[in-house]
Amino acid sequence: MGLSPRSLPDFPWDSLAPYKARAASHPDGLVDLSVGTPVDPTPAVVREALAAAADAPGYPTTHGTAALREAVAGWFARRRGAPGLDPAAVLPTVGSKELVATLPAYLGLGPGDVVVHPEAAYPTYDVGARLAGATPLASDDVEAWRGNPAVRLVWVNSPSNPTGRVATVEQLAEVVAAAREIGALVASDECYAELSWTGAEVPSVLDPRVCGGSHEGVLAVYSLSKQSNLAGYRAAFVAGDPAVIAPLLEVRKHAGLIVPAPVQAAMTVALADDAHVAEQKERYRARRELLLPAVRAAGFRVEHSEAGLYLWATRDEDCWDTLDYLADRGILAAPGAFYGEAARRHVRIALTASDSGISRASSRLAKRE
Repeated sequence: MGLSPRSLPDFPWDSLAPYKARAASHPDGLVDLSVGTPVDPTPAVVREALAAAADAPGYPTTHGTAALREAVAGWFARRRGAPGLDPAAVLPTVGSKELVATLPAYLGLGPGDVVVHPEAAYPTYDVGARLAGATPLASDDVEAWRGNPAVRLVWVNSPSNPTGRVATVEQLAEVVAAAREIGALVASDECYAELSWTGAEVPSVLDPRVCGGSHEGVLAVYSLSKQSNLAGYRAAFVAGDPAVIAPLLEVRKHAGLIVPAPVQAAMTVALADDAHVAEQKERYRARRELLLPAVRAAGFRVEHSEAGLYLWATRDEDCWDTLDYLADRGILAAPGAFYGEAARRHVRIALTASDSGISRASSRLAKRE
């Protein structure tokens, strides 16, 4: 038996192998700008906290330590304009991807239920719906699903992966209001929230201006991978409606999905330390300011990209043709086709390379090799 009846797509990154091989043959080597994995060191303050908690012979708590949950609530109030979060309504997760992939199933969704996600979107929203046997619906138009009782879960992603687009308070509030009309849950993936480049506000779904001061029917998902270089720690959390968090906690207890105790300690320290976040953001800002004009000089149009770790770029051609162009210059990017039919004429170019890598890519693009 397998998952084929649910028609899971092939794992997309495998299809990049021939483009990566071509790019690697460049005389000056490969610059891989296809993935969003951090390359900079994990902050010393976080590594020290992990080491100090390394003697952890007993099982950790699935719900997370009280200190961690209080740190999350304090972080939402301090950094995300969302005071009043009950620490009991916080749940650490083993990275954010596993939650995205399993949330529809944990909510008991299945055949006949609809999961809405953005048109250009991280593919795991779609995969999570299929794993549960539900139907994914790619739509950026609230009116396309407003009033439809089959819709049980609505994913929003701001700042967006891959586009870098940021939703306004008004846009998010409209989604929440429409979902509440039909009793659907809104889950907001906010993992790039600390990485805004244009000065635009990045509101959380837990912001009282969005949710009306009530967390009923809303969840915020966040990862420390991007802001704190903790991708290898698998350090994330979900927070919001206590009536949703409580059953999720019970399921995760049964499944043994527990964030390791040293990682919980490291997360607690990371969430209380804003200095390392600001330092990392400035690294990415410098890389963006070098790469963005070079991408434009090479004839690309960069759209959105006001936040996050990517440039959403197009040459007004099929994304695979653009990958050919970049591979000839020793550069690998992510094709828009990975993110849905609406994105087929774009590529996602990541800022997550070393200063040297970004410099080499920028030089090749600016010279139009």
